[in-house]
Amino acid sequence: METETTIIDRYGVMGYPVSHSRSPVIHRLFALQTGQNLQYELLQVTPDKLETAIRQFQRTGGKGLNITVPHKSEVAKLVDQLSERASTAGAVNTLAFKDREIFGDNTDGIGLLRDLVVNLNVNLENARILILGAGGATRGIVGPLLEMQPASLLIANRTLGKAKILSDQFEKMGPVSCCRFKAVPTSEPYDLIINATSAGLHGDTPPYPEAAVSDNTFCYDLSYGLSPTPFSAWAREQGAAESVMGWGMLVEQAAESFHIWRGVQPDTAAVLKQMSVNA
Repeated sequence: METETTIIDRYGVMGYPVSHSRSPVIHRLFALQTGQNLQYELLQVTPDKLETAIRQFQRTGGKGLNITVPHKSEVAKLVDQLSERASTAGAVNTLAFKDREIFGDNTDGIGLLRDLVVNLNVNLENARILILGAGGATRGIVGPLLEMQPASLLIANRTLGKAKILSDQFEKMGPVSCCRFKAVPTSEPYDLIINATSAGLHGDTPPYPEAAVSDNTFCYDLSYGLSPTPFSAWAREQGAAESVMGWGMLVEQAAESFHIWRGVQPDTAAVLKQMSVNA
């Protein structure tokens, strides 16, 4: 007869807000698929309580955390050790606790690449890429995208300052430049447009440059929903070749976090299919 002596390892996602997060569902599916004994919690934490909440989670036996908006940059200052990709991004979305130390990593970039290249068969080499927005989400994906050797990568933002900081930070890695939304060059259409803003989700007018889209443009929204996001709907209206929301990136970055924590790589295709969000 078996006795229940197994300790369930604790993980969670920390952000403000986090009630909309699908991460608990994804990690529960990963755990079932790989036979891992764990629980995954939603932890809503305001910025002023962030460090206290992380230390308490660690002190009470927590094994790891995902970090989401608006904490990704701030958390980078709290860790004992940063991965190379987190250091390059200047942002952290995954924490692992071991031997009283906090290890910080960033799985956003690899999550996006796996979705684009493996799941969606997008060719990034020599591509003309436009990223809309210069916030924390953009910070995590510019480096990995430049490593794929695109022809150019343009970061457009409402104000130039934040875009210029990112452009300067990554200029040694490849052909990256910046501009304001209203100044996006449209003499040639882009192969890939990535929306890294929340524009349109809160009722504001999205600053999307219509002439940047052609019938060969692949449009990808880092945001996701059960119905099309404003950017996703706009891209279809402009005649984009494809318009995709960020469900795949969400699952792929979660899989990389899961691998960091548990040492096993889950089957993401099966999870995307179970969630019925890969349409």
